[in-house]
Amino acid sequence: MGNQLIIQFKSGHTIEGFPVRSLGNKDIDIEIFVEKEKRKLFFSLDEICTIRFARTPTWATADEPTTVEEVQTITGDTFRVSVFTNRKFLKGFIALLVDPEASFRTVFFTDSGVRSRHEERRIGEILQEDGLVTNDHLANALRTQEEIRNRRMGEVLVESTNITQEAIEKTLEEISGKPEMPRNARIGDILIEAGLVTREQVEKAFESQLAGKKMKVGEILISQGLITEEQLLAALAKKFRLRFLDLDTIIPSGEALGAISEGLVSRLQILPIQLENRRLMVATSAPTDPTVGDSLRFSTNYSIDLVVASAPQISAAIDKYYNRRENSIDNLLETMKVEAESLFVEEEEHETQVSEPDSEVIALINRILLDAYRKGASDIHFEPGSGKSPLLVRYRIDGECFIVHKIAATFKNAINSRIKIISGLDISERRRPQSGKILLRFEQRKLEYRVEITPTVGGHEDAVLRLLSASKPLPLDEMGFIPNTLERFKSILDKPYGLILCVGPTGSGKTTTLHSALGQINSPKRKIWTVEDPVEITQTGLRQVQVNPKIGFSFPEALRSFLRADPDVIMIGEMRDAETTRIAIEASLTGHLVFSTLHTNSAPETVVRLIEMGIDPFNFADALLGIVAQRLARKLCEKCKKSVRPSREAYEKIHADFMHDAGNVSNLLPAFEETTFMMHCGCDHCGESGYKGRIPIHEMMLGTPAIKEAVRERRGVAELRQLALEEGMWTLKMDGINKVFMGLTDMEHILKVCI
Repeated sequence: MGNQLIIQFKSGHTIEGFPVRSLGNKDIDIEIFVEKEKRKLFFSLDEICTIRFARTPTWATADEPTTVEEVQTITGDTFRVSVFTNRKFLKGFIALLVDPEASFRTVFFTDSGVRSRHEERRIGEILQEDGLVTNDHLANALRTQEEIRNRRMGEVLVESTNITQEAIEKTLEEISGKPEMPRNARIGDILIEAGLVTREQVEKAFESQLAGKKMKVGEILISQGLITEEQLLAALAKKFRLRFLDLDTIIPSGEALGAISEGLVSRLQILPIQLENRRLMVATSAPTDPTVGDSLRFSTNYSIDLVVASAPQISAAIDKYYNRRENSIDNLLETMKVEAESLFVEEEEHETQVSEPDSEVIALINRILLDAYRKGASDIHFEPGSGKSPLLVRYRIDGECFIVHKIAATFKNAINSRIKIISGLDISERRRPQSGKILLRFEQRKLEYRVEITPTVGGHEDAVLRLLSASKPLPLDEMGFIPNTLERFKSILDKPYGLILCVGPTGSGKTTTLHSALGQINSPKRKIWTVEDPVEITQTGLRQVQVNPKIGFSFPEALRSFLRADPDVIMIGEMRDAETTRIAIEASLTGHLVFSTLHTNSAPETVVRLIEMGIDPFNFADALLGIVAQRLARKLCEKCKKSVRPSREAYEKIHADFMHDAGNVSNLLPAFEETTFMMHCGCDHCGESGYKGRIPIHEMMLGTPAIKEAVRERRGVAELRQLALEEGMWTLKMDGINKVFMGLTDMEHILKVCI
């Protein structure tokens, strides 16, 4: 009938047929006849990964292919092919499988379906072809590479320190016969014990040794002055079939710059250049890293055309087009000057102990604390660099960290000392972790920061401050529950006794959810006690207690006291140990409604985890009312998000993910024809990120008779999960996907927080 072909789509599925017409150079789709169905079908080439032909079409080329390449598609398939270079196609290229025994040898690859492609020639051959190096240069570089990879620790230490090879050999000879020296003692540990080197010198030498083992020939040629970094990048671009650009001659389009968030640009060190017909051109200085393209395809939902540019040019362009905020100390000291001067730091009895009493440092810390509060940060990270590297200040906003300030290395010690003083810590202790608290008053508000100081490599100390500003609970109806889950949750809040758990990782909003639940049942008729560490949310009508481990006032101690104080409802901030858990279950079995949190990944996993902790499954089953698992995903900015029609491939992938958990239920999501998604754009309101705030996603497993029986029988996670699904539970991913269809977030951030 003709030249049979097999089309593989980006989703992975295939279809067989016969071409109705030849594939032209400028075609954007293909028409085939499917014999089994006796009908013609049209497909866009943007949906397709590869088209394989039973024989080479006459329209493909008249010449033999010459360039041998390895091509990997986004479906994960790898092909070794000879590429026809004499005919150009708008949407891809055509090649011949090197294996002469392979069936369907001729392959058309779509550009958007290719993950990576590279010539089999080595980089040295390309440099030689370009006239940049000779055979002798390459041979010498390979010898140098072998020598560097085989360097021993002793040799590296001789190069990087003042000790000699003779001193090392003498020390090893003296120690080798000592019985107290372990047989497997490393040379670095021996030399540290002998006082010849420091731990820091050995760690640096070890890093140098590891770096040497990974050193490429191109890097060696650069170090020998034979080629420049730009010449190497140009050669790599040729090898990976990418264009090499001079960014100094290019101005990126506004649409391209808005297509990728500042955080992703900074993390990947890339620069978007042009956006046209859903194809995004992006410059990278790492053409050998296929994950760059993967991350961009996933996060932007565009087809990605990578080009190559030098790292310094990309870094300068990022500063020019993205880093519009001034992050210098002088600027930070000038901003919010009046407001920062109104800050009052409570409990500063030890201020005279500051080793570097610099008013500029005091003002700087105050303004960073206020700046973080104003920008909605949940945490502030102070991270000193090694040597003369700057101290980085990062804020965690909506669950993601961003570098906000870079402070000169000369301020590192003064900043650490100031943080320790205002949090009541010992400024002379630099070897052990310390925990403290900072209390601020600003414009009649009370701001509280929990401080953790952690010693790090190189004699430094990291400081992490968590903002615990006083807040009020949200009504349960405003907590982002879908109607199905909300109805199930409310049904157990009306119970007179039993155990309700809220589980998830740190920072997933568990305490907020429990306080909203308490707000739902809070009335003068009920006595409600809470024990927390620390108390972050206050409610009128609740009797709230904060634990104090320093005086032995722990969660179990507080619970025992509560049980003698006539409670109706008890909320435990966290079940950290088996004793707290046992008391909580006993309380729930003796007429009390008990709420608590736990660090587990899902509702079914919580059951298994508690039983593994030694909790009696019969008591636990009798007590269990329900378990809510929770995550927080970034929310699309309401000011700038815009609607887009998804491709059928994207819709089917998300739909399949939902149905994997939901089973054969077809009416829970809208049909493809009715579906629009929302995508991030970026504006002043969201700091050009496209996201503002977070939304919760939930999973609610009720303690039904069937679930209780499964708990008593100690069934595994998979069985409990399947049973809960059959009884109406929506998994975290189902809830997240539903909120993607609602236009609240996108799949990138749902997949970041659930499997």
